[in-house]
Amino acid sequence: MDFNIALLRGDGIGPEIVDSAVVILEKTAVRFGHRFVFTPYLIGGCAIDATGKPLPQETVDGCLASDSVLLGAVGGPKWDDQPGDNRPEKALLGIRSALGLYTNLRPAKLYPALRAASPLKDGIVGEGFDLMIVRELTGGIYFGERGYRQGRFGEEAFDTEAYSVTEIERIGRVAFDTAMKRSRRLCSIDKANVLESSRLWRKTMHALAEEYPEVEYRDMFVDNAAMQLVRDPRQFDVIVTSNMFGDILSDEASQITGSIGMLASASLGASTRGMYEPIHGSAPDIAGQDRANPIATILSGAMMLRYSFGLAEEADCIEAAVDSVLNAGYRTADLMGAEEGAPLSCSEMTQKIAEAL
Repeated sequence: MDFNIALLRGDGIGPEIVDSAVVILEKTAVRFGHRFVFTPYLIGGCAIDATGKPLPQETVDGCLASDSVLLGAVGGPKWDDQPGDNRPEKALLGIRSALGLYTNLRPAKLYPALRAASPLKDGIVGEGFDLMIVRELTGGIYFGERGYRQGRFGEEAFDTEAYSVTEIERIGRVAFDTAMKRSRRLCSIDKANVLESSRLWRKTMHALAEEYPEVEYRDMFVDNAAMQLVRDPRQFDVIVTSNMFGDILSDEASQITGSIGMLASASLGASTRGMYEPIHGSAPDIAGQDRANPIATILSGAMMLRYSFGLAEEADCIEAAVDSVLNAGYRTADLMGAEEGAPLSCSEMTQKIAEAL
């Protein structure tokens, strides 16, 4: 089968990690008899340098014409002087909106081989944990009304958090359906004791819960959830939450897995087309040094095969190859303790995973 994949390498380590994922996808294609056609487009700071805009229309059109999108990372201090509406990060909001991607799936898994890399004690993580954060992606404070005004202390800035019943219902159904495919446990995280938008969120989720009696459902305030993630992450299976809370909590979840360089993500909408990316940033301090951890981007490619192309066996194969390499003791620098040996470079880790395929 043929699949057209738009490549958004972006900035910093983005080109290195995307190219690593391409190596693994091409190896998988050969093994299983597929053909992946990769077309690069500009996004973020490199797009500003070339066109003056972080998200050129050519990029939007190319992504819309593709079967799916693989993204590296955007941004860096080089573009810190850009106005807010032209910063590299603005492109992420724009491409998600243009593609209608309202769901972000962020798995957080602590591999048994990486238990030593987790900052949590063995008694907390046990043999590891495996949870899924379902984050609403195109609503909330990141997309709300914003600006400046005169307040009681003079000039002030404001950002507005707003959610409709429709937005909450559609992300809620994704979360409940995801829970049905896993252990049928769902925790909805909000701040309903303070925020009106969270009270509507909770009311809507409660109504949805009645349609899924098989799912063990509970609510949790976001401040408590932040504590519970480090106190006992194994209590969670599927978490659903708003755009901003999901952004913060998924980064916290990434750290307790041992490294943010391990976490993939999938952004999905109503169609099979999705955008797949690691949750970490562009790491400009190590860009071009062949030091990045490519695993999150490689696993994002596996998620693309699973969720957009329906190639579950191929996705399993990539994930098993990553497991095999980690179990064999191979590590990039971000995964290593002070007492361990020399780390693998980005390209060396990619080669090890390709060999394991």
